[in-house]
Amino acid sequence: MEGGEEIEIAEENEFPSVIGRKYSPVVAHDNDSAVIEMSSVRPGSSSSLPNHDLKKVKVGVHANMTSEERDESLSNHSSNGPQRESKLELFGFDSLVNILGLKSMTGDQIPAPSSPRDGEDITLTLEQPKPTADKSGTLMGVFMPCLQNILGIIYYIRFSWIVGMAGIGESLLLVVFCGSCTFLTTISLSAIASNGAMKGGGPYYLIGRALGPEVGVSIGLCFFLGNAIAGAMYVLGAVETFLNAVPSAGIFRETITRVNGTDIAEPITSPSLHDLQIYGIVVSILLCFVVFGGVKMINRVAPAFLVPVLFSLLCIFVGIFSARHDRPAAGITGLSLESFKNNWGSAYQMTNNAGIPDPNGNIYWNFNALVGLFFPAVTGIMAGSNRSASLKDTQRAIPVGTLAATLTTTSLYLVSVLLFGAVATRDKLLTDRLLSATVSWPFPAIVYVGIILSTLGAALQSLTGAPRLLAAIANDEILPVLNYFKVADGHEPHMATLFTAIICIGCVVIGNLDLVSPTTTMFYLVCYAGVNLSCFLLDLLDAPSWRPRWKFHHWSLSLVGALLCIVTMFLISWAFTIVSLALASLIYYYVSIKGKAGDWGDGFKSAYFQLALRSLRSLGANQVHPKNWYPIPLVFCRPWGKLPENVPCHPKLADFANCMKKKGRGMSIFVSIIDGDYHERAEDAKDACKELSTYIDYKQCEGVAEIVVAPSMSEGFRGIVQTMGLGNLKPNIIVMRYPEIWRRENLTDIPATFVGIINDCIVANKAVVIVKGLDEWPNEYQRQYGTIDLYWIVRDGGLMLLLSQLLLTKDSFEGCKIQVFCIAEEDSDAEGLKADVKKFLYDLRMQAEVIVISMKSWEAEGEQQESVEAFSAARQRVASYLEEMKEQAQRDRTPLMADGKPVFVEAQQVEKFLYTTLKLNLMVQKYSRMAAVVLVSLPPPPLNHPATFYMEYMDLLVENIPRLLIVRGYHKDVVTLFT
Repeated sequence: MEGGEEIEIAEENEFPSVIGRKYSPVVAHDNDSAVIEMSSVRPGSSSSLPNHDLKKVKVGVHANMTSEERDESLSNHSSNGPQRESKLELFGFDSLVNILGLKSMTGDQIPAPSSPRDGEDITLTLEQPKPTADKSGTLMGVFMPCLQNILGIIYYIRFSWIVGMAGIGESLLLVVFCGSCTFLTTISLSAIASNGAMKGGGPYYLIGRALGPEVGVSIGLCFFLGNAIAGAMYVLGAVETFLNAVPSAGIFRETITRVNGTDIAEPITSPSLHDLQIYGIVVSILLCFVVFGGVKMINRVAPAFLVPVLFSLLCIFVGIFSARHDRPAAGITGLSLESFKNNWGSAYQMTNNAGIPDPNGNIYWNFNALVGLFFPAVTGIMAGSNRSASLKDTQRAIPVGTLAATLTTTSLYLVSVLLFGAVATRDKLLTDRLLSATVSWPFPAIVYVGIILSTLGAALQSLTGAPRLLAAIANDEILPVLNYFKVADGHEPHMATLFTAIICIGCVVIGNLDLVSPTTTMFYLVCYAGVNLSCFLLDLLDAPSWRPRWKFHHWSLSLVGALLCIVTMFLISWAFTIVSLALASLIYYYVSIKGKAGDWGDGFKSAYFQLALRSLRSLGANQVHPKNWYPIPLVFCRPWGKLPENVPCHPKLADFANCMKKKGRGMSIFVSIIDGDYHERAEDAKDACKELSTYIDYKQCEGVAEIVVAPSMSEGFRGIVQTMGLGNLKPNIIVMRYPEIWRRENLTDIPATFVGIINDCIVANKAVVIVKGLDEWPNEYQRQYGTIDLYWIVRDGGLMLLLSQLLLTKDSFEGCKIQVFCIAEEDSDAEGLKADVKKFLYDLRMQAEVIVISMKSWEAEGEQQESVEAFSAARQRVASYLEEMKEQAQRDRTPLMADGKPVFVEAQQVEKFLYTTLKLNLMVQKYSRMAAVVLVSLPPPPLNHPATFYMEYMDLLVENIPRLLIVRGYHKDVVTLFT
């Protein structure tokens, strides 16, 4: 395409669904910036219109502009420009489906432009595309790495020995058992890996996103240890092979003679433990230097390590088929049916530390021990998932490549069991640890070279992959102690590599391959169990987001795979199993305590959600039985006054909400109302909700935060009390602070709001608890002494009694005693009432002292002067309010009006209400001077009385009582006499 040439993609009439737009790609200019011209054609016009009739939107890409300049350029161009007609006008500024938007859904941080409006000239300035590395396919990206990791040192230097020890029959069972474990794990891995895009971290990323950060970090660290120890196992295997091939290279030499009746009389030598340690440390240090300085070179050379492995396998099989009696060595029988029969059964016996049969040895081998020895030969299935970042299509490559490698190696092992069991005597199988090299064609050196190169390559892969796994865990910033291992994108994890090298060298010092191998096995099995449990949970929950492309999976297979992993761990060693599970549990506990919270949409959250939905459905909408009644307080956070900045709720309200729960069980809903228009203050509401949620967590109160935007507090609360909650999981108690400051601060709008809230609660059948003296409410560390006094005036379903019992469960009130005050009419049997109340409390399993006050004793003597003065002042204010309303009504020629509603007030009734509250206040002051807290029934607002009058009644009721709970129940019993 030439410099100024435009290519027209399609005519408008050819693609009517393109809504009248055609796109003309433009070639890159000399400055190597891409310019895309998008021409808009008015509906109904021809594509052959002149260029001056078309308005073009140019998208320029300049390599020398920063991301901030791109965003600024984007915002400047998207906010200006002439308007014109378009079929997209209906969608306004919604984000249209485009390449940038789709990339942002995958996690790429790319600024997405606003949808173009007609007539706008939008210039999108992006960075010059960076050259991406070649992506690998299924064969080179997954199958070959898995094959190289699975075919490791165990097959070459231990497999024939395992056949001789377990026999052909149990060896086949061993291969099938271990292969089934990894096969089922591969099925689970395929399902999870094909359920979406993968990032770095391999199995840690999969498990963490499925089971949560705590489980992901604990299993990920165990898998890291497994990889680090596996590196030591490969180093020891390479060194042992080298010393067997070149015995003269050993500094120390150990000669062991067979004494268990073998027909092979020549002395049998094995490398010295000290030689393994010295050479192993040297090789480990050299490998670490290579990893530090040449990781890119390792990735380029890694495929070459597989060629000697495949060639050595070919030499082994050719040698087995060409072997004859005592050729190429004594004890070789060639493929013989007699050898096959003799080697069919097991021959478990004692051996020394080097695995040489010895009646005086200190190690006894059985099937369980062989599982631990052989299982590393089937590991390596995670090699493909570890390279997910370099795969073209992870959702196809990982399942196909991993399963192909697993089935290929399992078939190879099954065939090798039959061939090794038929080609040599049992004594030869048990004494020649490198039988694979002995029978190889044309000479053993080829197998020696293949073993050394394959094990060194596997060791390099382990020492390269383990640090990156640790760095991926550290980069998620879940565990602060791992921050030392964080690395920036594109940098090498040097600190993690050094830590991995220390672990590897420490395991090499052990020098015993048979002891290192089970340790590696445990950590691999913990990881495999985590993968299976992840798939089991996701498959069982079957959330809408669970749509794996790999269809051949079922939750039962994952469950069997997880159980098989756990059973395998106990078969190998119950002691190692307990240690590994304890280590994983310890890490889990540490992460849950010290780790930062992270929400990755894990399966546990989905399980909690489904469990909550199922529980909510099972509760139904019927009335809850009193035995199952729990207080669900709706805490009204809006204070009658101002709070310090960044304090969204009165601190004592959270403390009081905790007092309404037994042993912390229950849920509170903290609600605040923002005055204004919802469209204008929606963002303010979101910020306030986050701030309130943070404060609730800080106060260690189990609850949720809700912010409502409404024109007024009354309307907002009326909406809350009607709609908050689902089914039977609705708030049943409204908790708020008593507005003590309304007269002092001259807040004339508070009475109407306060009375409206109480009336809304009565209509909605919600209980009400109003706290007076909230500033003096004790926290959990302030012990209270004295009594909890209940003035039980009206029937409230037992709510007041229940609240007093809940207060006793708290540390701050556990030293108090309960007193119940009952008011008896003048002609009633006071003693009979007292006995009935005592019997009632006994049946309720509540211990309390009952005090009956008759109407005569209610006429308190020596009335408190302050209360009498408050009574006189209240009566004068009420008279003044009433006179003002009458004058206003006469001027307007309307009935008496207050709070926008007509009222009907009798002076005699108002006087009676004031006198009643005065007497109740005097009685509380007389009998409850030493009370830690007083509970009294809340009188309902009288009908057709102004809200100001009701506030006068309430102010007189709470006068001079420092800590008071005003309680009103609802038409439901919250306590029961029956079991």
